Amino acid sequence: MSLAPLDSTKLKITRVQTPSKPRPNEELVFGKTFTDHMLTIQWDATKGWYDPEIKPYAPFTLDPSSIVFHYAFELFEGLKAYRTADNKITMFRPDMNMRRMNKSASRICLPNFDSDELIKMIGTLIEQDKHLVPEGNGYSLYIRPTMIGTDAGLGVSVPSKAMIFVILSPVGPYYPTGFKAVKLEATDYAVRAWPGGCGDKKLGANYAPCVLPQSQAASRGYQQNLWLFGPEKNITEVGTMNAFFVLKDTNTGKKEITTAPLDGTILEGVTRDSILTLARERLDPKEWIINERYCSIKEIAEASEKGNLVEAFGAGTAAVVSPIKEIGWNDQHINVPLLPGEQSGPLTKEIASWISDIQYGRVQHSNWVKVVADLN
Repeated sequence: MSLAPLDSTKLKITRVQTPSKPRPNEELVFGKTFTDHMLTIQWDATKGWYDPEIKPYAPFTLDPSSIVFHYAFELFEGLKAYRTADNKITMFRPDMNMRRMNKSASRICLPNFDSDELIKMIGTLIEQDKHLVPEGNGYSLYIRPTMIGTDAGLGVSVPSKAMIFVILSPVGPYYPTGFKAVKLEATDYAVRAWPGGCGDKKLGANYAPCVLPQSQAASRGYQQNLWLFGPEKNITEVGTMNAFFVLKDTNTGKKEITTAPLDGTILEGVTRDSILTLARERLDPKEWIINERYCSIKEIAEASEKGNLVEAFGAGTAAVVSPIKEIGWNDQHINVPLLPGEQSGPLTKEIASWISDIQYGRVQHSNWVKVVADLN
């Protein structure tokens, strides 16, 4: 018997009786406000996907023995929708998030799904709450698709029941301080991910263990961890973002943009891919080298001492681009140059503008945006 596929044509919609009013932008703390509706889709191993449903945002009930609670059968994604310059609502590169979501699901034996069908349903969900998408640069609608195993009963086994749910959150800047450079603690006393592990999957189990090292770094005056790995102390990621460094080669005069490679250890960031793609399209290859390679904290410290460390920043969906101004390591303070009187280097500022212009519809770029609602 064939299993039922995910099917957007069977979507049932139950709307709230009284829609919410948009909150002022200054009240939109990241991830604390949610829209009126959510999407839920059940699955089981004998039937496949049940009919999807958009309904009023509300708690749902799970058995206390559900495997998600005991064995971490849980994965999620994070993407954004934007109110564009021509008053449309668009999602930014949702196909990449869906591809990564299916990859995460496969790793923990949860079901795969048709990416295009889920994108259609997320678009319909956004259509219900489009009036709650905030307006203004730095403001957006954060989209959180999640999949969990829901079998009731203790015992580690392949899940036979699962659920996808999607919730929406109108958000402002990820950091309350806005676009400001951060200080990082190079962290080798704890490890975020390792070769052969699950660091390239967006599993909830990857995140909770990182909170203690982050709290420890914060107690010493740092905003985030710069994760190191191995005896080489290679830089993998920064906090929950991909890490980028700009180095100068004094022999050739060229500048190098470098970020860790996709070897299964780091998260395959959508913003990371966007930055690399745009940099290869827009930067002069006579002046720039773009590399996906590991660099060690020792290399960064040495480059700083020689005046060859040009810029550094983190990149991810939530914060988009987060400039770095200092790295603490072995009682050293590695200073990262910033533009005079500003919070980033020139390339970091330019890249943030590249991404923002595409997301808010000021510049068109291939098929990176998908229109899901029209406010005109």
